[in-house]
Amino acid sequence: MDAEERRREILDTARRAGVVDVGKLAADLGVSKETVRRDLRVLEQHGLVRRTHGGAYPVESAGFETTLAFRTTMHVPEKSRIATAAADLLGDAETVFVDEGFTPQLIAEALPRDRPLTVITASLTTATGLATRDNTTVLLLGGRVRGGTMATVDHWATHMLSGFVIDLAFIGANGISRQYGLTTPDPAVSEVKAQVVRVSRRKIFSGVHTKFGAVSFCRFADVSDFETIVTDTGLPLTEAHRYSLLGPQIVRV
Repeated sequence: MDAEERRREILDTARRAGVVDVGKLAADLGVSKETVRRDLRVLEQHGLVRRTHGGAYPVESAGFETTLAFRTTMHVPEKSRIATAAADLLGDAETVFVDEGFTPQLIAEALPRDRPLTVITASLTTATGLATRDNTTVLLLGGRVRGGTMATVDHWATHMLSGFVIDLAFIGANGISRQYGLTTPDPAVSEVKAQVVRVSRRKIFSGVHTKFGAVSFCRFADVSDFETIVTDTGLPLTEAHRYSLLGPQIVRV
């Protein structure tokens, strides 16, 4: 196995498992730990993985995106804390957009039940979960359903959004960086998110620390578009401060 084949195997393993360990990779591939570390550095330079202490995890890109089912298994305690903190920022909003994805789904579940709310969403899962609530009106965006995320996209969704003025949007992303803003792998998803940003008075980004510094294919918003970013304490304070200099309040939970 040459270096290119080995790196492809490492990347495939990271995408299947969600994370890789240097020691285990070295043993499985029959090479030294330093060789694996060198391979991970190359993959990181190509924007395919992010290195961690002792390993790495894959970056979502035009050629790779995790499914909703997979996301429900990763960083669940952190996502639950983030969702609770984000829902607490609802304020006096009466119309709320909830994005596709697992963390936004948890935010929807944490929204109050004792007051009238209109929730707009592209997520079939979120719409189903909220539809039976007495005080909640659910508007599901039409369009093509992406099987991996169970959410609607394309011009039907963006056209429907264009007729709204939304009080508050809870928006997710596959990556967020100070240089490139918020990104996602799929152009159709990106256009829906960009339209949400355009028609919403307030925008809140919610995501785990592993999304920070990651860059995917399609850019749909700047960090400065958001009033608040809610993440977990895995994002270092120094890095949180750098993001806050771009405008948003940073909440770490």
